[in-house]
Amino acid sequence: MPIVVDIDVMPARRKMSVGELADRVGITPANLAVLKNGRAKAVRFSTLAALCEVLTCQPGDLLRWEAEGAEDAVDAGDAVDADAAVGAPGE
Repeated sequence: MPIVVDIDVMPARRKMSVGELADRVGITPANLAVLKNGRAKAVRFSTLAALCEVLTCQPGDLLRWEAEGAEDAVDAGDAVDADAAVGAPGE
């Protein structure tokens, strides 16, 4: 999945255990583990807001985007000419 959850870093910086974080956010430690291990398919905004409030951070401190594979990377040969028109995908 191209969205990576980096929940381990912020609690460690604040010397907060996973159990304490889960308790303060209002989710179970099992659900927090699902987020940490990258198995979550979705995150509620209310959960993300609670995590940010408890950890005094921004959503970007907890989430980041990574390309899925080499086919997503742009090679120099695949670069679009600066003068070329850009249309909708598939055009």
